[in-house]
Amino acid sequence: MSEKAARMNDCIFCNQADLTVVDENRLALAFRDNYPVTEGHTLIISKRHAATYFDLTEEEVIAVNALLHSQKSAIQTEDNTVVAFNIGMNAGEAAGQTVFHCHIHLIPRREGDVENPRGGIRHTIPGKGFY
Repeated sequence: MSEKAARMNDCIFCNQADLTVVDENRLALAFRDNYPVTEGHTLIISKRHAATYFDLTEEEVIAVNALLHSQKSAIQTEDNTVVAFNIGMNAGEAAGQTVFHCHIHLIPRREGDVENPRGGIRHTIPGKGFY
């Protein structure tokens, strides 16, 4: 078995273990995160195994983007307390990626869910969020 095939066999997203799909299109799918940061936290992945966002084809980028938009609307329709979102992805081990199948986090945000949201994802590096 090739190294790539072995990676795909071990990939929890390729195996779709414990995934409850909430939306999909021809090239991508969306499901709720098993370890949500907030209620409604959703992951968008390519159906094809691609390690990072930078490995997606242009067509796959369009597909995951379409699901980001449809899930944003669906989440806000289901929960009117959602007023904003963080969209994030980790590309590479040094960036914190632990599952090496491209996945994009769509994290619903609500007023007052943190004391001071200013800086958003800049808080990834301690001390860089407030400027």
